[in-house]
Amino acid sequence: QVQLVESGGGLVQPGGSLRLSCATSGVIFRLSTMGWYRQAPGKQRELVARIFSGGNTYYADFVKGRFTISRDNAKNTVYLQMNSLKPEDTAVYYCNAAPSTSLTNYWGQGTQVTVSS
Repeated sequence: QVQLVESGGGLVQPGGSLRLSCATSGVIFRLSTMGWYRQAPGKQRELVARIFSGGNTYYADFVKGRFTISRDNAKNTVYLQMNSLKPEDTAVYYCNAAPSTSLTNYWGQGTQVTVSS
């Protein structure tokens, strides 16, 4: 059974930082492309950042220079370090796993990030 469990969300002031974690089980993590997506109220889910099995990364323009995605294959966990947070970063953040061995994508349950003073 595949499980992706996000944690680390919360309320933070503008300019602050949060670190999200996504612990996985049931997938071959080291062979998976891992991604962070977000969905704000009334908006479509959008890709924030992605890290490939080889370590290469991709960032959406709106987070470049502020967010960093990383992975720990020994812990089957992917992280999203979010700095210089803005109110427009407020959303539910979801972890996604795309194993190279499968056509199926897997999602976590999401963690709420609220940036407000």
